[in-house]
Amino acid sequence: MNSSNETFYEDPYMMPWWSQLIFLTAFVILITVALGGNLIVIWIVMAHKRMRTVTNYFLVNLAVADTLISLLNTPFISVFLLYQNWWFGDIWCKFANFVAICTVSASVLTLMAIAIDRYMAIIHPLRPRKTGRVIVAIIVIWIASTVLSFPNLIYSTTVNFNYTDICTFEWPDGNSANSRIDFWYNIIILLATYLIPMATLTVTYTRIGVELWGQQTIGENTPVQFERMKSKRRVVKMMVMVIIIFGICWLPYHLYFVLVSTTNITRMKYIQEFYLVIYWLAMSNSMYNPIIYCWMNAKFRQGFVRAFCCCPCAPCKRIRTRMYHVRALYPAGQFTMSEKFYHRNGSSMHTVTEDMDDTSSSLVRKSIKHNPHKLVD
Repeated sequence: MNSSNETFYEDPYMMPWWSQLIFLTAFVILITVALGGNLIVIWIVMAHKRMRTVTNYFLVNLAVADTLISLLNTPFISVFLLYQNWWFGDIWCKFANFVAICTVSASVLTLMAIAIDRYMAIIHPLRPRKTGRVIVAIIVIWIASTVLSFPNLIYSTTVNFNYTDICTFEWPDGNSANSRIDFWYNIIILLATYLIPMATLTVTYTRIGVELWGQQTIGENTPVQFERMKSKRRVVKMMVMVIIIFGICWLPYHLYFVLVSTTNITRMKYIQEFYLVIYWLAMSNSMYNPIIYCWMNAKFRQGFVRAFCCCPCAPCKRIRTRMYHVRALYPAGQFTMSEKFYHRNGSSMHTVTEDMDDTSSSLVRKSIKHNPHKLVD
């Protein structure tokens, strides 16, 4: 009877070698793409003066958070989940769990900051948006994230079980499986890093959507104004896509920990594989944002092409050729007149630079469409 009980409790955590190999490959791909993509995003913004806008500074902060979780948490936790043995010591157990909550908190607070920034830029376009305020906001984001994740630094520990070390939590009222503190802490994390932010983001972007798509322009709509409005809409669409992906990736992860505190879900068959899928999905959020930027923003797309300029593959060659053709058709200097026009008429420099980020791509497409063989000097 005891033998059968031991088998019952051990089986859910035992994985065949081929299953471990599949998950290990998936995590290696995730970490490689996330680190490479987010580091390129940071380089694109910080190395190019024209890209240093208010929203892009927040995107850099988001990329930093995704880089940290991909570098300092995902490799170690994934190895532990695959092999059921914590090889990295008690201190790194505390730090890895701290980084997990700290970075996801920083990510979601940064998304909220971007939403507020977009709201102010679109609803109140004449109000100044200063870089100094962005730096203060980023500092506040990381302080709040540190406070929220600090319990992980205190109560995470390693426990020896069946000759293996396990990275877990020991709360004042017991281990995580039997602790009411653990349950309420998970509820707080769910509210603070998911439910409240997602509700706030939904309301904010709904209001922005009504402003951008639900109202008719009064008076004549000039081509420059039309392109500016299209650019605003593109930025909002990109951020909405980032938020949707964030919501999809993290919802199963948060629900799982609530269920752990209220049910016997950890005794289910194949629970280890089930949790690994949930954990991979949550961590994979860190690799999607650079892909979204590259897909939906012309300047980020050009930055990625420049970053991969040495890649010899055929798709990269085609993209480089197209970019060089575009640069010849519409040199960057020709955008300065429209920007100066707006500066003279009282708009904020940050707002103009940022809202015109994607204008070049649509103007170039029109130029190519009407003059496919003509080079603009």
